[in-house]
Amino acid sequence: MLRTVLRRLGAAGAVCLVAACGPSTADPADRSADEAVPSTAQATGTPTTRKPSAIPATGGTGYSAALSARLVTTDGLPPGFSVDIATVMAPDAGRQRPGPEVPCTDMIPLLSANRLTGAPSAMAAATVSSGEGSDYPWVASEVLRTYADDGARGAMADLRTFIGRCPAVASPGQDGGSYRFAVVPGPRLGDESMSVDASTTSGSITLEWDSILVRIGATLVVVHEQGNEPGGDDHLPRLAEAALRSYQTTGP
Repeated sequence: MLRTVLRRLGAAGAVCLVAACGPSTADPADRSADEAVPSTAQATGTPTTRKPSAIPATGGTGYSAALSARLVTTDGLPPGFSVDIATVMAPDAGRQRPGPEVPCTDMIPLLSANRLTGAPSAMAAATVSSGEGSDYPWVASEVLRTYADDGARGAMADLRTFIGRCPAVASPGQDGGSYRFAVVPGPRLGDESMSVDASTTSGSITLEWDSILVRIGATLVVVHEQGNEPGGDDHLPRLAEAALRSYQTTGP
Protein backbone atom coordinates (compact mmCIF):
# COMPACT_ATOMS: atom_id res chain seq x y z
CA MET A 1 0.00 0.00 0.00
CA LEU A 2 2.77 2.43 0.96
CA ARG A 3 4.57 1.71 -2.31
CA THR A 4 1.45 2.60 -4.30
CA VAL A 5 0.92 5.82 -2.33
CA LEU A 6 4.53 6.88 -2.85
CA ARG A 7 4.36 6.18 -6.57
CA ARG A 8 1.18 8.23 -6.84
CA LEU A 9 2.96 11.03 -5.00
CA GLY A 10 5.65 10.75 -7.66
CA ALA A 11 3.11 11.36 -10.37
CA ALA A 12 1.72 14.28 -8.37
CA GLY A 13 5.26 15.65 -8.19
CA ALA A 14 5.32 16.01 -11.95
CA VAL A 15 2.16 18.11 -11.75
CA CYS A 16 3.61 20.20 -8.92
CA LEU A 17 6.75 20.87 -10.92
CA VAL A 18 4.86 22.59 -13.71
CA ALA A 19 2.03 24.00 -11.63
CA ALA A 20 3.98 26.19 -9.23
CA CYS A 21 3.86 23.87 -6.19
CA GLY A 22 6.37 24.05 -3.35
CA PRO A 23 7.65 26.69 -0.93
CA SER A 24 10.15 29.42 -1.71
CA THR A 25 13.56 28.55 -0.25
CA ALA A 26 16.03 31.18 -1.42
CA ASP A 27 17.60 33.97 0.63
CA PRO A 28 19.50 36.99 -0.78
CA ALA A 29 23.19 36.38 -1.38
CA ASP A 30 25.80 36.92 -4.08
CA ARG A 31 26.08 34.35 -6.86
CA SER A 32 28.99 31.93 -6.55
CA ALA A 33 31.74 32.22 -9.14
CA ASP A 34 32.06 28.41 -9.14
CA GLU A 35 31.20 26.93 -12.54
CA ALA A 36 30.71 23.46 -13.90
CA VAL A 37 33.19 22.10 -16.43
CA PRO A 38 31.66 22.26 -19.92
CA SER A 39 31.38 19.20 -22.10
CA THR A 40 31.63 19.27 -25.87
CA ALA A 41 29.46 16.40 -27.12
CA GLN A 42 26.32 17.41 -29.01
CA ALA A 43 23.13 15.52 -29.69
CA THR A 44 22.72 15.27 -33.43
CA GLY A 45 19.65 15.15 -35.55
CA THR A 46 18.05 16.57 -38.64
CA PRO A 47 14.75 18.41 -38.81
CA THR A 48 11.88 15.98 -38.97
CA THR A 49 8.19 16.25 -39.73
CA ARG A 50 6.57 16.43 -36.31
CA LYS A 51 3.08 15.31 -35.44
CA PRO A 52 0.74 18.21 -34.71
CA SER A 53 0.88 19.03 -30.98
CA ALA A 54 -1.93 20.44 -28.89
CA ILE A 55 0.06 23.50 -27.84
CA PRO A 56 -2.17 25.98 -25.97
CA ALA A 57 -2.03 29.49 -27.40
CA THR A 58 -1.96 31.10 -23.98
CA GLY A 59 -1.15 30.17 -20.41
CA GLY A 60 -0.07 31.56 -17.08
CA THR A 61 2.86 33.82 -16.22
CA GLY A 62 6.05 32.59 -17.84
CA TYR A 63 4.32 30.31 -20.34
CA SER A 64 5.67 30.49 -23.89
CA ALA A 65 3.78 28.87 -26.75
CA ALA A 66 6.79 29.32 -29.04
CA LEU A 67 9.10 27.55 -26.59
CA SER A 68 6.48 24.87 -25.91
CA ALA A 69 6.61 24.03 -29.63
CA ARG A 70 10.22 22.92 -29.07
CA LEU A 71 9.40 20.38 -26.35
CA VAL A 72 9.79 16.68 -27.11
CA THR A 73 6.83 15.08 -28.88
CA THR A 74 5.62 11.49 -28.92
CA ASP A 75 7.15 10.87 -32.33
CA GLY A 76 10.57 11.46 -30.77
CA LEU A 77 9.96 8.84 -28.07
CA PRO A 78 9.48 5.06 -28.02
CA PRO A 79 5.96 3.68 -28.44
CA GLY A 80 3.78 3.91 -25.36
CA PHE A 81 4.89 7.38 -24.23
CA SER A 82 2.60 10.38 -23.86
CA VAL A 83 3.40 14.09 -23.57
CA ASP A 84 1.15 16.61 -21.80
CA ILE A 85 2.15 20.27 -22.19
CA ALA A 86 1.75 22.51 -19.14
CA THR A 87 0.50 26.10 -19.21
CA VAL A 88 1.45 27.03 -15.63
CA MET A 89 5.15 27.27 -14.81
CA ALA A 90 6.63 26.73 -11.35
CA PRO A 91 8.57 29.84 -10.23
CA ASP A 92 12.35 29.56 -9.98
CA ALA A 93 14.35 31.05 -7.13
CA GLY A 94 15.30 34.18 -9.05
CA ARG A 95 18.54 35.97 -8.39
CA GLN A 96 18.63 34.90 -4.75
CA ARG A 97 20.73 32.03 -3.42
CA PRO A 98 20.12 30.39 -0.04
CA GLY A 99 22.97 31.13 2.33
CA PRO A 100 24.67 28.71 4.76
CA GLU A 101 22.12 29.61 7.42
CA VAL A 102 19.26 28.08 5.41
CA PRO A 103 18.49 24.49 6.59
CA CYS A 104 18.99 21.76 4.02
CA THR A 105 15.36 20.68 4.53
CA ASP A 106 14.24 24.04 3.15
CA MET A 107 16.38 23.51 0.03
CA ILE A 108 14.90 20.20 -1.18
CA PRO A 109 13.21 21.78 -4.26
CA LEU A 110 16.58 23.33 -5.22
CA LEU A 111 18.62 20.20 -4.42
CA SER A 112 16.32 18.09 -6.60
CA ALA A 113 16.57 20.61 -9.50
CA ASN A 114 12.79 21.12 -9.44
CA ARG A 115 13.65 24.78 -8.88
CA LEU A 116 16.82 26.54 -10.01
CA THR A 117 18.46 29.87 -9.29
CA GLY A 118 18.33 32.53 -11.99
CA ALA A 119 15.47 34.26 -13.76
CA PRO A 120 14.41 32.62 -17.05
CA SER A 121 13.05 34.96 -19.71
CA ALA A 122 10.76 32.17 -20.98
CA MET A 123 9.80 28.66 -19.92
CA ALA A 124 8.01 25.61 -21.26
CA ALA A 125 7.23 22.33 -19.53
CA ALA A 126 5.54 19.00 -20.08
CA THR A 127 4.82 15.78 -18.22
CA VAL A 128 6.15 12.71 -20.04
CA SER A 129 4.92 9.24 -19.07
CA SER A 130 5.13 5.68 -20.26
CA GLY A 131 2.24 3.27 -19.97
CA GLU A 132 4.57 0.27 -19.80
CA GLY A 133 4.05 -1.94 -16.76
CA SER A 134 0.91 -3.04 -15.02
CA ASP A 135 1.23 -1.13 -11.73
CA TYR A 136 1.82 2.56 -12.42
CA PRO A 137 3.48 4.36 -15.35
CA TRP A 138 7.00 5.71 -15.41
CA VAL A 139 6.60 9.48 -15.02
CA ALA A 140 9.04 12.28 -15.85
CA SER A 141 8.97 15.90 -16.88
CA GLU A 142 10.80 18.15 -19.31
CA VAL A 143 11.41 21.83 -18.62
CA LEU A 144 12.94 24.33 -21.08
CA ARG A 145 14.34 27.57 -19.67
CA THR A 146 15.82 30.37 -21.75
CA TYR A 147 17.78 33.21 -20.17
CA ALA A 148 18.66 36.71 -21.31
CA ASP A 149 21.93 36.54 -19.35
CA ASP A 150 24.35 33.91 -18.05
CA GLY A 151 21.65 32.39 -15.84
CA ALA A 152 21.82 28.92 -17.40
CA ARG A 153 25.50 28.47 -16.56
CA GLY A 154 25.01 29.99 -13.11
CA ALA A 155 22.05 27.73 -12.29
CA MET A 156 24.11 24.62 -12.98
CA ALA A 157 27.05 25.90 -10.93
CA ASP A 158 24.74 26.73 -8.04
CA LEU A 159 23.16 23.28 -8.13
CA ARG A 160 26.58 21.66 -7.79
CA THR A 161 27.34 23.91 -4.82
CA PHE A 162 24.03 23.14 -3.08
CA ILE A 163 24.41 19.36 -3.46
CA GLY A 164 27.97 19.57 -2.15
CA ARG A 165 26.59 21.29 0.95
CA CYS A 166 23.54 19.02 1.46
CA PRO A 167 24.13 15.50 0.07
CA ALA A 168 21.80 13.90 2.64
CA VAL A 169 18.69 15.48 4.15
CA ALA A 170 16.29 14.14 6.77
CA SER A 171 12.66 14.15 5.67
CA PRO A 172 10.70 17.15 7.00
CA GLY A 173 7.94 14.70 8.00
CA GLN A 174 7.80 12.39 10.99
CA ASP A 175 8.33 9.15 9.08
CA GLY A 176 12.08 8.92 9.64
CA GLY A 177 12.71 9.04 5.91
CA SER A 178 15.54 10.77 4.11
CA TYR A 179 16.61 12.33 0.82
CA ARG A 180 19.97 11.78 -0.90
CA PHE A 181 21.50 13.88 -3.68
CA ALA A 182 24.67 13.43 -5.74
CA VAL A 183 26.17 14.73 -8.97
CA VAL A 184 27.13 11.62 -10.94
CA PRO A 185 28.65 10.75 -14.32
CA GLY A 186 26.12 10.89 -17.13
CA PRO A 187 25.69 11.51 -20.85
CA ARG A 188 27.83 14.35 -22.24
CA LEU A 189 25.39 16.55 -24.10
CA GLY A 190 25.20 20.09 -25.38
CA ASP A 191 27.70 22.75 -24.30
CA GLU A 192 27.58 21.47 -20.72
CA SER A 193 25.61 18.79 -18.91
CA MET A 194 25.22 17.27 -15.48
CA SER A 195 23.34 14.34 -14.00
CA VAL A 196 21.85 14.33 -10.52
CA ASP A 197 20.96 11.21 -8.57
CA ALA A 198 18.16 12.00 -6.14
CA SER A 199 16.20 9.52 -4.07
CA THR A 200 13.85 9.44 -1.12
CA THR A 201 13.63 6.55 1.31
CA SER A 202 10.89 5.70 3.78
CA GLY A 203 11.32 2.39 5.58
CA SER A 204 12.14 -0.20 2.93
CA ILE A 205 10.72 1.87 0.06
CA THR A 206 13.04 3.93 -2.17
CA LEU A 207 11.91 6.15 -5.03
CA GLU A 208 14.10 7.97 -7.56
CA TRP A 209 13.86 11.62 -8.61
CA ASP A 210 16.91 11.77 -10.91
CA SER A 211 17.58 14.69 -13.27
CA ILE A 212 19.70 15.48 -16.30
CA LEU A 213 20.45 19.14 -17.10
CA VAL A 214 21.82 20.18 -20.49
CA ARG A 215 22.94 23.70 -21.37
CA ILE A 216 22.77 24.91 -24.97
CA GLY A 217 24.08 28.46 -24.98
CA ALA A 218 21.65 30.44 -22.83
CA THR A 219 19.04 27.64 -22.66
CA LEU A 220 18.64 24.78 -20.19
CA VAL A 221 16.96 21.53 -21.21
CA VAL A 222 16.09 19.70 -17.99
CA VAL A 223 14.45 16.29 -17.58
CA HIS A 224 13.33 14.89 -14.20
CA GLU A 225 12.34 11.41 -13.15
CA GLN A 226 9.33 11.87 -10.88
CA GLY A 227 9.22 9.41 -8.01
CA ASN A 228 9.75 6.13 -9.86
CA GLU A 229 10.96 2.84 -8.47
CA PRO A 230 14.64 2.00 -9.10
CA GLY A 231 15.17 0.26 -12.41
CA GLY A 232 13.85 2.76 -14.94
CA ASP A 233 17.16 4.58 -15.26
CA ASP A 234 17.53 3.83 -18.97
CA HIS A 235 14.48 5.96 -19.78
CA LEU A 236 15.94 9.24 -18.47
CA PRO A 237 19.07 9.48 -20.69
CA ARG A 238 16.96 8.61 -23.72
CA LEU A 239 14.45 11.29 -22.77
CA ALA A 240 17.27 13.84 -22.35
CA GLU A 241 18.68 13.01 -25.77
CA ALA A 242 15.23 13.17 -27.39
CA ALA A 243 14.42 16.47 -25.67
CA LEU A 244 17.72 17.99 -26.72
CA ARG A 245 17.28 16.79 -30.31
CA SER A 246 13.78 18.26 -30.43
CA TYR A 247 15.01 21.63 -29.14
CA GLN A 248 17.93 21.72 -31.59
CA THR A 249 15.95 20.73 -34.68
CA THR A 250 12.90 22.97 -34.22
CA GLY A 251 14.51 26.39 -33.89
CA PRO A 252 17.23 28.63 -35.28
